[in-house]
Amino acid sequence: MIPIKYNLRNLAVRKTTTIAAGMGLGLVVFVLASVLMLSEGIQRTLGRSADPDVAIVLRKGADAELSSGIADSQVGMILANPGVAKDTDGQPIATGEMVIVLLLDKIGTEGVSNVQVRGVPDNVMKLRKDIRIIDGRAARPGTDEVIVGKAIRGRFKGLDLNQSFELRKNRPVTVVGIFEDKGSSFESEVWGDVKTLASSFGREGLVTSVRVRLESPAKFDGFKTAVEGNPQLEAQVMRETDYYEKQSEGTSIFITAMGSVIAVFFAFGAIIGAMITMHASVAHRQREIATLRALGFPRSSILFSFLLESVVLSVAGGLIGVIGALAMRFVKFSTMNFASWSEITFSFEPTPVIMAFSLGIAVVMGLVGGLYPAVRAARMNLVQAIRGG
Repeated sequence: MIPIKYNLRNLAVRKTTTIAAGMGLGLVVFVLASVLMLSEGIQRTLGRSADPDVAIVLRKGADAELSSGIADSQVGMILANPGVAKDTDGQPIATGEMVIVLLLDKIGTEGVSNVQVRGVPDNVMKLRKDIRIIDGRAARPGTDEVIVGKAIRGRFKGLDLNQSFELRKNRPVTVVGIFEDKGSSFESEVWGDVKTLASSFGREGLVTSVRVRLESPAKFDGFKTAVEGNPQLEAQVMRETDYYEKQSEGTSIFITAMGSVIAVFFAFGAIIGAMITMHASVAHRQREIATLRALGFPRSSILFSFLLESVVLSVAGGLIGVIGALAMRFVKFSTMNFASWSEITFSFEPTPVIMAFSLGIAVVMGLVGGLYPAVRAARMNLVQAIRGG
């Protein structure tokens, strides 16, 4: 077996080609890992919006809150069903909410984008126990006051503390507080009074969804059967966890597919780079190869040695890419949520599986790029190698 230090010495001697090939491999790993981290971030952000004890009621046939509509008169019928949790006053812990999308000017870049505005009743904090005001105060019920999620704070004109923007023409609202919710998608929304929102858009007497806290997750099936079995309601019931998992699918698939295509093109370039590097190494080391053969090392040892050299190079490049990708966890990324057609802010979420998979791809690229040069080195004729050196 040829000593490993022989391969490490050769990589160190050829610094320029080693660094170029390693950086190419690192770039592929960086792109791939970043894309997978972003996809994971999308799923986690929307997943954090879900509570396993909460069920969401939509109009039958609606696939999202924007396309749903439930009459106020039906909300009481929904809350009267078994399994709904009650507060200390015996009132159902539930909210009838309204969701609309506004087109607002972005700050820092030219153009506009959609922002989701959610109308909520005054008891929303009983349902959303993790919501916390981090600056300013809560909006007062029945007023033209709103609170803004910290993820979009300052990203759009009017969306910062003590600023204002128009829900509709001549209907301004004022930002009185900034809230957080453990990194959920709610942090990319604006919250205001549900009745104010309904009157602003001529939707009095309607909500887009009803959220209900159940006594326990086990009560879901009974609640779902009761609501969907009532012909007066024409409603459908989903676990909030299932709803947000479905909401994340479109955006996650798009980001992953687009990033994977880019990574594939980069991978081809990196493999070619590794192959060129190893071919050049073989060409410049013909006498060394002949010496190794003369010392009695079999072809298999030479094949393994050059493959190992390529893998070491790919692992080094892969580690650079992984470390670079880990730094992306401190970056916030805004994109369009295809389910709500509004902008939502995500973070890159690294996991051990993503890092290990990305590093594994680097090893595969090293094996593919180094295989042919290694075979060429192993099959080199001893006399020709001595003359070529």
